[in-house]
Amino acid sequence: MPCCVQKFSVKRMAHHHLWILLFCLQACLEAAGSDTDIFIVNGILGESATFPLNIQPSQKVTIISWHSKTSVAFVTPGNMGEEPTVTITHQNYHERISVSGQNYNLELRNLRIEDSGIYKADINVETSKTTTTRSYNLQVYRRLEKPKITQSFVTSVNSTCNVTLMCSVDKEEKNVTYSWNPLGEEGNVLQIFQTPDNQEETYTCTAWNPVSNNSDSISAQQLCADITMTPHTRHTGLISGLAVLSVLIIILPSVVLFLLCKKGEGRRFSHKVPSGRTSVRTLVLPTKEEPVNTIYSIMQYSDKMEKTSTQNSKPLGTSSYEIVI
Repeated sequence: MPCCVQKFSVKRMAHHHLWILLFCLQACLEAAGSDTDIFIVNGILGESATFPLNIQPSQKVTIISWHSKTSVAFVTPGNMGEEPTVTITHQNYHERISVSGQNYNLELRNLRIEDSGIYKADINVETSKTTTTRSYNLQVYRRLEKPKITQSFVTSVNSTCNVTLMCSVDKEEKNVTYSWNPLGEEGNVLQIFQTPDNQEETYTCTAWNPVSNNSDSISAQQLCADITMTPHTRHTGLISGLAVLSVLIIILPSVVLFLLCKKGEGRRFSHKVPSGRTSVRTLVLPTKEEPVNTIYSIMQYSDKMEKTSTQNSKPLGTSSYEIVI
């Protein structure tokens, strides 16, 4: 192969590699520039967010075009120092946008979750023939409610209370982080090894998102109240329980026996009354002044109907009482 042809091939390959290198470098610079040019704007649900343009009056704006997923609005300068004119181009932003007359900052009110996304402003001024584009990343968050601390996997080994705590918010939120005090732990799960000698500790979980934070606390006494008894406390509780059980075993049979005896005496002194008549026999003992005679009185009773019929059937002078001396 001639020498000139070989040199030409080498130069051509070097030139080709140089173009590839320049293309890669340009792509990297564009990617880096696009990342640094995006401004993060955090907003709270139901409140307002501001997109800062900070345009100086000397720049003499002709028109600013705002767009996101769709076209948002056009802004033009007001006449004779009046406020800029805002033309809304999408119904979702109706009566929610205002623009500052000093620096053309745009304010979006009554934020919604669906407002989150990329917003761009194409700025045209009289002093430049090029269009300047500024990009914003709007993220809308809810204000965090008070988190809830729950416990699980509670065990006790050698009077040590082992508890796993979990911290959470009621509604699932994006970009929520958790921290624990006073231990300084990160994350929504915390494992505690609590001894009976250290019951005054209070654990606080704080939930964070980019626009708010809230916290809840729980004491070690609440966590380990049921399982952190010392051996002396356990022994005393066992003795007390046995004493109460013994008293019940002794008293309960005595009460049952007393009730049974009471019921038996009532049956012994009661008389069975026939359906028709009742006979009562009375023994009268003589006194010292009376003669030694035994008097038996026999009285016969009948129910009201029989008594009436008997009295009516007997002749006059006959008594219903018979006395035997």
